[in-house]
Amino acid sequence: MRQVKLSEIKDRFSEYLRLAEDEEIIVTRHGKPAGVLVGFATEDDWFDYRLENDPRFLKRVAEARKSLYEGKGIRIEDLPD
Repeated sequence: MRQVKLSEIKDRFSEYLRLAEDEEIIVTRHGKPAGVLVGFATEDDWFDYRLENDPRFLKRVAEARKSLYEGKGIRIEDLPD
C-alpha cells in the first residue's frame, strides 16, 4: 500500500493507475487519507471487485450464513452424489 498526494496523482494519473494494478494507492489530501485508487490487471479482477462490493450479493451471503447458523442448511456430506 502506497500513499500519494492528490496533486501528484492528478499530474501522473496514468502511471499511478498502472501501479494500482499491483497495490492499493491511498490518495491523501492535506496529509489525510481521502480515497483509494484500485487498479485491475484483468477483467476477472474487475468482476471479483464488483462482486465483493455488491450490496445485493453481500446481503445474500449474510442471509445464507444466518440460515446455516440456525440449522436450516444442508451439509455437503448429505448431498446426493
